[in-house]
Amino acid sequence: MHEYCLKAWVTGRVQSVGFRAASREQALKEELTGHARNLSDGRVEVLLCGERSAVDRVVRWLWQGPPASRVTHVECEKVDATPPNTFELS
Repeated sequence: MHEYCLKAWVTGRVQSVGFRAASREQALKEELTGHARNLSDGRVEVLLCGERSAVDRVVRWLWQGPPASRVTHVECEKVDATPPNTFELS
């Protein structure tokens, strides 16, 4: 079965506020794999792979983020990726 993978770029106050760790927690709750990484332009990139409805639930959460964050935009793109075995932070 080919898993659904989506990459999201989250803009706003999303670095140094626990956004990556909270994204990982949400993804693991939904049994997704992928990664969350800080980008040099201040955004966070999140790769989510798994069941499409679970990916969609986490994307909706990305618009909110953890309490200290202030998300202003989330851009998403379906990608062909080899799903990682875990959810990695970098």
